[in-house]
Amino acid sequence: MRIVPITSLEIPELQDYAQLTDVALRRKLEPAGGLYMAESEKVVGRAIAAGHVPRSMLLQEKFLPQAERLLRAHPDTPVYVASESLLEELTGYRMHRGVLAAMHRPELPQVAEVLRDAKTVLVLEDIVDHTNVGGSKPPQTGNLSSDTSRPWQPKVAKSEVDDTFELSSGVSSGKERRRTPAPGESSAGRDNRSASNTKRRSRIAIFENIVDHTNLGAAFRSAAAIGVDAVLVTPSCADPLYRRSIRVSMGTVFQVPWARIDSWPADIDMIRKHGYVVAGMTLGEGAITLDELVAEDHPHLALVFGTEGHGLTRQADRRLDRRVTIPMMHGVDSLNVAASAAVAFYATR
Repeated sequence: MRIVPITSLEIPELQDYAQLTDVALRRKLEPAGGLYMAESEKVVGRAIAAGHVPRSMLLQEKFLPQAERLLRAHPDTPVYVASESLLEELTGYRMHRGVLAAMHRPELPQVAEVLRDAKTVLVLEDIVDHTNVGGSKPPQTGNLSSDTSRPWQPKVAKSEVDDTFELSSGVSSGKERRRTPAPGESSAGRDNRSASNTKRRSRIAIFENIVDHTNLGAAFRSAAAIGVDAVLVTPSCADPLYRRSIRVSMGTVFQVPWARIDSWPADIDMIRKHGYVVAGMTLGEGAITLDELVAEDHPHLALVFGTEGHGLTRQADRRLDRRVTIPMMHGVDSLNVAASAAVAFYATR
C-alpha cells in the first residue's frame, strides 16, 4: 500500500475528489474522466470484488487498516491521507464513512450482450437520480388497443426530485380494464410452474426518465435482493455509478449486470425480439392489475417504469404489450417508484 500524506490540495491527482457535492458538475466530470466514486469499506469492497480497479483512495489516518484490507490485491494504489478538516475542504462534506475511493469506470457491455447473458434483467429508462434473454418463446402482444390518442393525462409532480408525487410510475387506484389473454398465453397461476420452467424464466425492467439518484440506488438494491439478473438504463437515465446511487444500493449496483440503451424507446423492439413481453407500469387506459400480469405467467417479461412525476412517455407507452397497475387502497394514489419497482419485482419473480 502506497501511503501519500497530503498537507496541500494542490496535488493534481486530488482533483478526482474535488467538489463532490456539486451534482451537476460530477455528472459531467466522472464519466468523461473514466471514474466513479465509491464510499465506505463495504461498498469499495464490493466494487473490488466485482473486478473494478481502484485508481486511488482518500481517508483519514485512523482508517488506514480499512485501506490495507481493501488493497491487498492492489498494493500500488496511492492512498492519500489527510486531516478531517483538509478532507472536508477538498470534498465539500464531512467524510465519516471511512474510505473514499476513486475507481476506474468499467467499460459497459452492449445491451445485446447483457440480454444474451442474463437470466433475469432490469431495464431502467432514463432514471437520472442517484437516491436470460433470447428465450425461444416469442412475445405475446395480445389485442391491446393501438389507439395512441388516449385522453388521460397524469398529474404533474410536485417536484422533479421530490420523493412524494401526485403520480408515481407503476401504481394506480384508477379503473382497470380486464383483457382477454392473447393466443398461446398461459392462464395458469405461478403456483403451477414446474422447476424446469422456473429455471428458464427471465425478468427485465425499464425505468424511464427517473431523475432521483436515491430512487435509482434503491431500485438496484431491490433488483439484486429479489434476483433480477441485469439492468438496462436509457440514455437520459441517471448514472448508476454516481456516489449517492452506489451508497443507497449498498454497492449492489456492482452485483447486477447493467448496460445503457442507445436508442429509446425504439430498442423496445430489440428487447421484444429477444422474447420478452414488454409490460409498462402505468395509470393509462387498458391497464390490467399486477396480479393479472402474474397470472399470465410469461416466461420472459420486461417491466417498464416511468419517471417519478410524469410516468411513462407516450412514445414508450405506444410500444407496450401490456399496461399494468398496482391497485391502491385508503385513498393513496401512488407509491414511490423505487417502492413500486420492489413490489413488481417480487410479484413477478
